[in-house]
Amino acid sequence: MMLSPLPSSLARSRLEEMLDSLRQTDEEEKKKDSPPALPPRPVSRARLPSARRSLPNNLNDFKVIGDHGAGECLPNGFDAKEESMRKEKELDHKRSSSFGSKRVKMDVEFYFATSQENMSLLTCNASSGKIEELEDDCISYFIKKKLHVWFKQRRGKWELGTILSTSGEEASVSFSNGNVMKVARLELLPANPDILEGVDDFMKLSFLNEPSVLHNLKFRYSKQMIYSKAGLVLIALNPFKDLSIYGKDYVSAYRQKFIDTPHVYAIADAAYSDMLRDEVNQSIIVSGESGSGKTETAKTAIQYLVAVGGGSGGIENKLLQTSYILEAFGNAKTSGNNNSSRFGKLIEIHFTTMGKICGAKVQTFLFEKSRVVQLGNSERSYHIFYQLCAGASSALKERLNLRPVSEYKYLNQSDCVKIAGFDDARKFQELMRALDTVQICEEDQELIFKMVAAILWLGNISFQLTDSKNHIEVVDDEAVTSAALLMGCSSQELMAALSTGRSQPEDGTNTKKLSLQKAIDTRDTIAKFIYASLFEWLVEQLNKSLQVGKKCTGKSISILDIYGFETLQKNSFEQFCINYANERLQQHFNRHLFKLEQEDYESDGIDWTKIDFEDNQECLDLFEKKPLGLFSLLDEESNLPKTSDLTFANKLKQHLNAIPCFKGERGRAFSVRHYTGEVLYDTNGFLEKNRDLLPSDSIQLLSSCNCELLQFFSKVFSQSQKESNSFHTSVLVSQKQSIGTKLKGQLFMLMCQLESTKPHFIRCIRPNTKQLPGIYDEDLVLQQIRCCGVLEAARISRVSYSNRMTHQEFSGRYGFLLSESNVSQDPLSISVAVLQQFNIPFEMYQVGYTKLYLRAGQIGALEDKRKQVLQGILGVQKCFRGYQARSYFREFTNGVTTLQSVVRGEITRAKYRITEKSSITIYSKKLEEIHAIILLQSVIRGWMVRRGASDMNKLKKYPDNAKPRHESRVKIPEVKDMTKEQLQSALEELQRRVDNAEAIAEKKEVENTELKERLKQSEERWVEYEAKMKSVEEVWQRQMASLQISLVAARKSLASENGTVQTTRCDVLSPHYYDSEDATSVGSQVTCVSTPMMFSSGLSVSDGGRQANGTFTTVSNLMMEFEQRTQNFDDDVKVMNEVKPGQSASSNNIQELRKLKQRFEGWKKQYKVRLHETKARLHKSEAEKSRRTWWGKLNSRT
Repeated sequence: MMLSPLPSSLARSRLEEMLDSLRQTDEEEKKKDSPPALPPRPVSRARLPSARRSLPNNLNDFKVIGDHGAGECLPNGFDAKEESMRKEKELDHKRSSSFGSKRVKMDVEFYFATSQENMSLLTCNASSGKIEELEDDCISYFIKKKLHVWFKQRRGKWELGTILSTSGEEASVSFSNGNVMKVARLELLPANPDILEGVDDFMKLSFLNEPSVLHNLKFRYSKQMIYSKAGLVLIALNPFKDLSIYGKDYVSAYRQKFIDTPHVYAIADAAYSDMLRDEVNQSIIVSGESGSGKTETAKTAIQYLVAVGGGSGGIENKLLQTSYILEAFGNAKTSGNNNSSRFGKLIEIHFTTMGKICGAKVQTFLFEKSRVVQLGNSERSYHIFYQLCAGASSALKERLNLRPVSEYKYLNQSDCVKIAGFDDARKFQELMRALDTVQICEEDQELIFKMVAAILWLGNISFQLTDSKNHIEVVDDEAVTSAALLMGCSSQELMAALSTGRSQPEDGTNTKKLSLQKAIDTRDTIAKFIYASLFEWLVEQLNKSLQVGKKCTGKSISILDIYGFETLQKNSFEQFCINYANERLQQHFNRHLFKLEQEDYESDGIDWTKIDFEDNQECLDLFEKKPLGLFSLLDEESNLPKTSDLTFANKLKQHLNAIPCFKGERGRAFSVRHYTGEVLYDTNGFLEKNRDLLPSDSIQLLSSCNCELLQFFSKVFSQSQKESNSFHTSVLVSQKQSIGTKLKGQLFMLMCQLESTKPHFIRCIRPNTKQLPGIYDEDLVLQQIRCCGVLEAARISRVSYSNRMTHQEFSGRYGFLLSESNVSQDPLSISVAVLQQFNIPFEMYQVGYTKLYLRAGQIGALEDKRKQVLQGILGVQKCFRGYQARSYFREFTNGVTTLQSVVRGEITRAKYRITEKSSITIYSKKLEEIHAIILLQSVIRGWMVRRGASDMNKLKKYPDNAKPRHESRVKIPEVKDMTKEQLQSALEELQRRVDNAEAIAEKKEVENTELKERLKQSEERWVEYEAKMKSVEEVWQRQMASLQISLVAARKSLASENGTVQTTRCDVLSPHYYDSEDATSVGSQVTCVSTPMMFSSGLSVSDGGRQANGTFTTVSNLMMEFEQRTQNFDDDVKVMNEVKPGQSASSNNIQELRKLKQRFEGWKKQYKVRLHETKARLHKSEAEKSRRTWWGKLNSRT
C-alpha cells in the first residue's frame, strides 16, 4: 500500500543529508581512498519515508509519528502502554482482539489496497491520529467485504466467523455452523484470505496472530507438509510416520536450489553454504519438547551434510552409524516418547577447504543414569538392555547367562517391556553392524555386553534381614554368582561390598553392617556408576574413530540435540536440570533472534521500531545467581551435615519467595515459572542426586576386579578424586563437583562454543500426546508455539534486516557491478551507488554507521546479478584468453621457426668446420700411408733382391739346381717390373696366406693338445682299472680255493656217516681245478656266500653285475639246501642205528633205511640237475667277463 506524503516527508531524508555530508567531507579532504567521516548520530531514530519511498504490501508492521508527536500508532493497534500490558497478558496465555475501542489493525491495508477511497481515509486518519474513526472504518470494511474473523470459544477453540453488524462494543458474528452470536469486539481477530491458506512462511500472512498460525500449521499438517518457516526459524511438526520427502533426489534438489520450500535439508544447506562462503563456523540448534522429533531431525541434518560433504575416507559412514550406537545406549521410552534421548549431545562435524568431511567429535552432557535402576509407569530403561536380551546369539546368551527381560528386576519395574512397532532383535543386529563400522573390536564388544549383563544381574541381588536392627546380609544365589563372574571378582567380595560399610571414628576405621535401604542404595549406585562410565567410555571410543584428520581447516558445523522441556506429574531433580538447560538454550535463541539483532540496529543508528519479546533472564538468575540461586543453595545444603530435602525446601522458601518467578509450595515442593509456564518440583532426592556419592568400598571392589573396563573406570574415578578438593580420608568420596555445578559448567562451555558460530534454529513441535499420525491437538500446539516464540520470530523477521554487511564488504563484493567509473571510491558511496543502480527500493535497506542492512530477498537478487555478471566476465575472459593464447601461439610458432632455422644453420656450419678439419687430417694420413707404402715397397724389393742374391749363391754351389735358380732369377726382374697396384695385391695375397697358415698351425696345435690330454686321461683310467681287476682276481682265487676245500671235507663226512660204498673220485682237489662239476658248482655256491662287499662292488662295475649276483644267489641257496638236507639225513641214520639193549634190528628198520636211501637218491638227482644249471650260468658269466676285459689283457700284454 502507498501512504500519502505527509508534510514532514517532503523534507530531505536523513540518508540524503548523510550522503551530502559525506561528499562535502570527501571534497575537503581530497582523499578518495580514505573512509568518509561518520555522520553525527541523529536525535530521533524514527522517521517517515520520503515521497519517493513506498512500503511493500507485506511490510505492515511499522510505527508512525506525526509532525507534532501527536501519538504512536503501533502495527497491532496498541499504544506503548497497552503493548506492554498485552505482553503481560500473553504470559498468562491470554490474547486480546485487534478491534478494541482504541485499537486499529494496520494489517487491514491488505484489503484497503483494493479501494482507493478507503486507502485515502486510512492514510488521513493515520496522520491526524483519529484512531476511533479509523477503527470504525475497519469494521465497516470487514462487514462490507464479508471478511472472516477469528473468535475464541469458551472451550478455548478458535472458530471462523463473519461480522454481520456492530453495536457499541459488541458485534454480531455469524459462524460456519449457522449460529449467530453477540461477542465483544475486543475478542475478535482478523483472519487471512483463503488465497494465503497453507503458505510455507508465516511472514507471508497478512494478519500474524495465534489462530492464523494455528490454522496454517493444521492445514499444512493435514497435507503432510510438516515443515514451515517463521522467518529465520524452521518449524517442524512430528508426523509420527515415515514420509517420502528424503533421500538422494531431495538432497540433490536442495543442493542445486531446484526446491526452496522449508525443509531440514534447506537449513543444513544454508549452514553448509555459509560455512564455505564466509569461512565461519555454523551451528544447527534443534529444540522442542520431548517427543517432538528432535533426534530424527538432527539425524536428517547429519545425513544431508554427509551426502554433500562425503568423500572416500569412510568417515561419513562412521558418522551415520554413531547415531545408532548413541540411541541404543542413551535413548529410552518415556511416557511421552518411544525414543527419548536421555542425554544432550553436540556433534561437531569438521570440513576441509574443499567442503569434505574430515572428522567429527561428539560431546555429551546431562546423562540420566538414574533410569538404570528406577523406572516410571509405561516407561522402559535404555534400549540396549532389551536389545541384548532379544537379539543376542545363543552362544552369547550362554556366555552372559542371559534370561528373558521379565526376569530382571531393573526391567520389570514398569508394565512396559515391548514397544509397538519396535523390533529389539533387529535393532541389536543394526547395533552390531554399527560397532563393527566404527572399528570397536570383538573383544571390546564382548566386554561392553558383559557390563550390561552384569548390571542386570546386580539388580536381581536380594537381601535378607539378620536382626532386629534392620541389618542385612546378601542372599547367595544365582544373581550374586552371575554378577561376580561377569565383573571378574569373587562372590564373597561382592557380597561384602554390598552388605558392609566402613565408618571412621576417632580411633580408626570400623566395619559395620548396612541397613536394608543402604544396601539397596549401594547396589544401585554401583550399577549406575558402571553404566554411566560405560557410556562415557563408549563416546570416547567413537571420538577416536571419528577423530579429525590432518586436512581439517577449523571450519565446522555443530548440531545440537538436547533434552526437550519436560513437565511430568512428578518432577524431580532430573527435570529440574533438564528445564534449566532448556532455559539456557531459550536465552541463546532470544539473544540471537531478538536481543542482539535489535541492539545491533540501535548501535549502528538505523531507523528501527523495537519489538518486545519475553526475556527469560530473570528465570536464569533464579537458577544461577550467587549466593542465593537455586544451584548455590542446593550445593550449600548438600555440603552441610544432617540436612534433608525438607530443610532444602524450607531454605528455598526463606530466601527466594520474593522473586516473581519462584513460588514456595507446601511440604517439599516449590514452583518455577519457566518460559513455557509454571512447573512444580518435588525436592525428594535432590540432595542425594546432587551429591552423587560413591562408597569407597565400591571403588575398591571395582579396582580389584579382573575386568579391564572396571579397572579402567575405577582408575579414572580415582584420578578425578586426586584433583578434587575432597578429603582423601573420607569414607564417602564424591565427584569433583556436584551435579548441578558440573551442569552449569558444561552449559557455559556449550554456550561459549555456540556463540562463536552462526546459528540456524529448528523448532520441533509435537502435534499430539498419543504419538499417532494425523492427529492435531490445537491447544498442545498453541502452547508450544508460545513457548518457542514463533509469533515473535515471524514478526521480527518480517520487519528486520536479515542481511547485513559492512560498507567495505559490500563494496568489495558488489562494487564491480557499477557501470559508472566516476563514482567516489569510498566504500559507502560505492555501496549506495550499487543499490541505486539496481533500483533497490529505499524501504528495503538502511545505511548504518558501519554496516549496510538489507531485508530478506535483496541479497539474493544482488547475488543473482553478481553471478550473471561474473558469468559474462568469465565468458569475456574466456574469449580474451583464447585470443591471447592464439596470439601467443602464433608468436611462439614464428619464434620456434626462426629459432629452428638459426639452430639448423649453426649445426650445418659446425658440421662444415668439422668436415674441413677432418679433410685436412685425412689428407695428412693419406700422405703418411703413401710414405708407408713406399717404405714397405722398398723393404720388399730389398728383401727380394737379397733373396735372389742368396739363390744365386746357392746355384753356384749346387749346379744340379741350376734350372730352378734360373727360373727364380728370371722371376726377380718380373717382380721388379710389377706396378704399384699389382705389388699391393701381391702383398695382400702373401699376407692372407701367412695368416691362413698361422691359423691352421694354431688349430693343429690345439687339436694336438687335446689329444695329448685325452691320451693322458685314458692311461690313468687304464692303470686304475687294471689295479682293480688284479685285486678282484686275487680275491676270487683265494675264495674259490677255500670253498673247494670246504666242499670236499663236507662230502667226505657225508659219505662216512651214511656208510655207503660210494667213494669220491678225487680226494683232494686243486684250488684251480674247474672241470669237476660238483666241485665247481659247490665252490661257486660257497664263493657267493662268503664273498665280501668289496668283491660285490667289483663285480657291479660291469653291466653284467646284476646277472652275476643272481647266479651267486642261486649258488648260495643250493649251499644252504645241501647243508640242511645233509643234517636231516644224518639225524635219520643216527636214529635207526641206535638199538636199545636187549633188542635186535627188525625188518621195519631195514625198510625205513631203504626208504631213506630212495629219498636220498631222488634228492641227489634233483640236486645234480640244479648244479649243472648253476655251473652253466657260471661259465656264461665267466665268458662275458673275459669278453668285457679283453682290451685290458691286450693292453697289459702290450
